[in-house]
Amino acid sequence: MEYRTLGRTGIKVSQVGLGCEHLQDKPYEVVESIIHRALDLGINVFDVFMPQPQIRTDLGKAFAGRREQAVLQGHIGAVWENGQYKRSRDISKCRAFFQDFLERLQTDYVDIGMIHYVDDEKDFQQVFNGPVMEYAKELKEKKVIRAIGMSSHNPVTALRAVKTGLIDVLMFSVNPAYDLLPEDTLCDDLFQKKTFENPELLGVNPIRAELYRTCEAMGVGITVMKGLGAGMLLNPKSSPFGFALTPGQCIRYSLTRPAVCSVLAGAVSVDELEQNAGYFALSDEQVDFAKVLSSAPKFSMKGKCMYCNHCLPCPAHIDIAQVNKFLDLALMEEKAPETIREHYRALSAHSGDCLTCGSCEKNCPFGVEVIKRMARAKEIFGC
Repeated sequence: MEYRTLGRTGIKVSQVGLGCEHLQDKPYEVVESIIHRALDLGINVFDVFMPQPQIRTDLGKAFAGRREQAVLQGHIGAVWENGQYKRSRDISKCRAFFQDFLERLQTDYVDIGMIHYVDDEKDFQQVFNGPVMEYAKELKEKKVIRAIGMSSHNPVTALRAVKTGLIDVLMFSVNPAYDLLPEDTLCDDLFQKKTFENPELLGVNPIRAELYRTCEAMGVGITVMKGLGAGMLLNPKSSPFGFALTPGQCIRYSLTRPAVCSVLAGAVSVDELEQNAGYFALSDEQVDFAKVLSSAPKFSMKGKCMYCNHCLPCPAHIDIAQVNKFLDLALMEEKAPETIREHYRALSAHSGDCLTCGSCEKNCPFGVEVIKRMARAKEIFGC
């Protein structure tokens, strides 16, 4: 298992995590076997949005004695009423069900207090200018939560939330199909194949790209939900590309987006869990998404760096994807932020070391003019 630091929180998370939604209604023995095996495999980040009492109780039992090995995402605003899940902004209910989370999970703190499912302007205003955000800040001040997070499927709302500086972690739906979609696509439409029939879907939506880069620049770590498109991308009949991707390709795609730290894949069995965790044993060829996507008409990313590292090896040992990532971040501002400059300077080789040999451009499946971008990076960063 490999780990990344979750933005400015300082929390180390496994690059493959576990979304626990599919454990609901499973016998306790199944829940325990999956949680224990996940921890044994080094998976340490778990999302628990479900307010259903029994699954919370079962997860609490499963984590007993091993709580310190887990990074828990617990949601503020997911409640259980009349035997059903509900999203609520009623602060008394938010408080009650977050306290219920603590008690049933047998813990006195939650690593990430995730404000649940903020997707539109009206809800954003209600949350960020109301008691829900004040409650989250209160929990963080009392160290009941270590970081404030927010889950969202809407890049406009998510970007606005990130720019407030109030959230430390964003849980967002990231995969190569969703990244094509217009920023105003509704959550329910993400699961409809007809949503992807728009002939204007060419390349990553610029608002989504801006969201990822802004998170990187502001130190907001992203944990990924729906990395496999709820299974849509794994079936050639439902995949909008006309062919199936593998779980490994989907995971690699998400992990190459700026600010992404962990992909929270679901599992209903130990076998599925081990398949997800087995991502790190796959070869580069097995997880390669770039060559297949570059041949898809609906993924026309000509000239855009996808940070896939097909440009390597570089005879000057430049990490070209990282240089391109820092260049993209710098170009978002009139002047490159000092933090980005520091990260760039920490690289072992810089754009100024470029030999202009062109081997990278021959290897790039997206036709990026790497030599010109290396010259631009040298101009901005000075080396």
